[in-house]
Amino acid sequence: MRKKLLTSLLACAAFSVANQASAGPTLDKIKARGELVCGVNTGLGGFSVADSSGRWTGFDVDMCKAIAASIFGDASKVRFVPTSEQVRFTALQAGEVDVLTRNSTWTLQRDAGLGLDWAGINFYDGLAFMVPVASGIKDLKALDGATICMNQGSAAEVDTRNYFTTNGMTYQPLAIENQESLNNSFFSGRCDAITADSSNLAAIRATAKKPADYVVLPEIISKSPLGPVVRKDDPQFTAIVRWTLNAMITAEEYGVTSANVEEMKSSGSEAVKSLLGATPGSGNALGISENWAYNIIKQIGNYGESFERHVGAGSPLGLPRGANALWSKGGLLYAPPM
Repeated sequence: MRKKLLTSLLACAAFSVANQASAGPTLDKIKARGELVCGVNTGLGGFSVADSSGRWTGFDVDMCKAIAASIFGDASKVRFVPTSEQVRFTALQAGEVDVLTRNSTWTLQRDAGLGLDWAGINFYDGLAFMVPVASGIKDLKALDGATICMNQGSAAEVDTRNYFTTNGMTYQPLAIENQESLNNSFFSGRCDAITADSSNLAAIRATAKKPADYVVLPEIISKSPLGPVVRKDDPQFTAIVRWTLNAMITAEEYGVTSANVEEMKSSGSEAVKSLLGATPGSGNALGISENWAYNIIKQIGNYGESFERHVGAGSPLGLPRGANALWSKGGLLYAPPM
C-alpha cells in the first residue's frame, strides 16, 4: 500500500511540475499586452491582404484571428505585422511577433536549426511555375535555359536548383525580395517564367490585367507544407496554436459551422458538445476558457468556411480543395482526436 501511495504521489507531483513548466513567456506577454501579434505576408491575395484602411483579410489572417479568439474570446484582439521572406523568422526569433501565420514551409533544416516549431499544417502546397500563354510553353522541360523569377530567400531557390540540376537542365535565376517588384518583373517580360507555391502563383495571376494571358504549368516539383510557426519557449502557447487549427478542422468534420454552432452546442453529439465546451475539459487542459473552440467557430468559422471564403472555388483564386480536403474526402487534412 505504501509503495502504491508513494507511486501515486510521485505521479501527481510530476504532473504538477509538468503543468507549471508548460506555462511560458509568450502567453504571459500576450495576455499582459491584451492582443496577439501576428507576422503575416506583406501582401498575398487570398491569404493576407490589407485594404486602404489597414484592415487585414485572408486565409492566413483567419488563422491568426482564430488564435486570438482561443485566448481572449475575441478574434479582433490582433495586431498584424507584415513580414518578408527574408525577415519573417528573424522577427519571430527576436520576439517582434508572437506567431507567424503566413506561407512558411515546414522543413527539417528550419525545424531543427531555427529554434522554432511548426504547430501544424493549415495548407498543403508545392512549387509550380507560371508562364505567359503566348510563350507556347506546355511543360517544365521547355524551360531549359530560361530566366526564372523567384522570391529571394524562399524555398523556391533551393527546390528550383535541385529540380533543374537533377534533370540536366540550366536556367538563369532572377531572385527579387519585394513581392510587387517580383510580379512586375514577370509581367513586364524580364523573365520567361515565375516560380512559387501554386497558391502563390494563383494569387499573382489574379493581379494581372488579363489573368487569362497566363497559365500555371501542371507539374508540381516539391512538397510545401505550410502552417503557423512559433518559438520553442512556450509549450502552452504552442498547444493553443496547434489545437486552434485542429478545432477548425474537427468542426468541419463534425459539420459545425458559424451558422449552426449555437444549435450544435446544445443538441449535437457528445463529441460536438465536448468540442464546443458544453462538456468541460479541453479548455482546462489548454489553460483557457472552455468556450475556446466555440468562440473560434462562431467568429471565424470552420476550416472549410475559411478556405472557401478566401481561396476556394468562389474566390478570385478559384483553388480546388485538392490535398486540403478532409481526410474522409480524399484529402490530407486530419486532426488528432480531441
